[in-house]
Amino acid sequence: MQTRLKYQTPMSNTQHFFDLDDLQLTQAVTSLGMPKFRAKQLLDWVYSKGVIDPDKMTNLSAKDRDLIKSNFTFLLGKAIHHQLATDGTQKLLIDWALDHATQSSSLDVLNNQGGPESQTECVMIPATSETGSNRKTACISSQVGCPVGCKFCASGIGGLDANLTAGQIVQQIWQLAQLPNVGRITNVVFMGMGEPLSNYNAVTQALKLINASWGLAIGARKITVSTVGLPAQIKRLATIELPITLAISLHAPNDQIRQQLIPWAEYVTIEQLKEAANFYFDQTGREVTLEYILLGQLNDQPEHARELAQIARSLRCNINLIRYNEVQGMPYNRPQSSDVLAFQTILQNAGINTHIRASRGRDIAAACGQLRHEHSK
Repeated sequence: MQTRLKYQTPMSNTQHFFDLDDLQLTQAVTSLGMPKFRAKQLLDWVYSKGVIDPDKMTNLSAKDRDLIKSNFTFLLGKAIHHQLATDGTQKLLIDWALDHATQSSSLDVLNNQGGPESQTECVMIPATSETGSNRKTACISSQVGCPVGCKFCASGIGGLDANLTAGQIVQQIWQLAQLPNVGRITNVVFMGMGEPLSNYNAVTQALKLINASWGLAIGARKITVSTVGLPAQIKRLATIELPITLAISLHAPNDQIRQQLIPWAEYVTIEQLKEAANFYFDQTGREVTLEYILLGQLNDQPEHARELAQIARSLRCNINLIRYNEVQGMPYNRPQSSDVLAFQTILQNAGINTHIRASRGRDIAAACGQLRHEHSK
């Protein structure tokens, strides 16, 4: 039975700019009587220069600027909350139901005035890579809420409220790039709110827009799609001819524990996920990442690490270990540092490439869904 969503993107007579690829934009501007090259100029203003106010697009005629204002929407919704962590992580809470037209800039943050049924979060995470380059990763949402309902995650509290459009997904990256001291986004991870592969069409269209040379121009190998594990959709993703990274949220070393944590695991076994992951590698040549959130005394003990090693040996994969970020009202604990290091050592000794993901933005509740959860109280 189809889920009845609590919120739908309002219908509009204008086109959302971030929904359009270069060919669609060209068709749109020429249908309005503008010359074909206006599309290229628009793409340059928005993606390269970060300008979305047509009045500031100085190489466009006054008539064409008016046409653009009347026929295109650049930003949907409003950024209603902005947080800056001590480590430089920045987070936006966007309410898609609010009218953006009253905002004076791309970041005119207001007091929270919407409802959680139309809100998503996105995060900019700065880091220095092993080569010394400055990485700026956008962690973005694909849905409002989440249909999966993982027991430890704030995103799924209340279930699924809406699917985001491709344009809404891309817009998040653009908005994060406009935040103070950010600039160009270098990496993108679909690890915000929602299960990306249950919004497959919008997500795959967004991937193409993110990667396009005329758009955000972010390399496919710097884009990661994280999924709780939908085998059929994983196999479809392997055929879109973009060598993105696939991350599978495993979070347990066996089906019994996984079903305790992830309701959808009742329908998909680890064996099925392994088969889909191997198919993805065979089609793309891209090693799969297994994400494993460590919950104190639940899945972080040596016996769990040994079971996980057995799974990893049958795949071309690496493992990201994630320390649990506490969510108020949930019965899970952050693991002890000694247990995390021991867990990693067991995997490394088994020949598994294993990293411990640094916890970022804990002082601003940067974990997925936490900000929306706090504002809904």
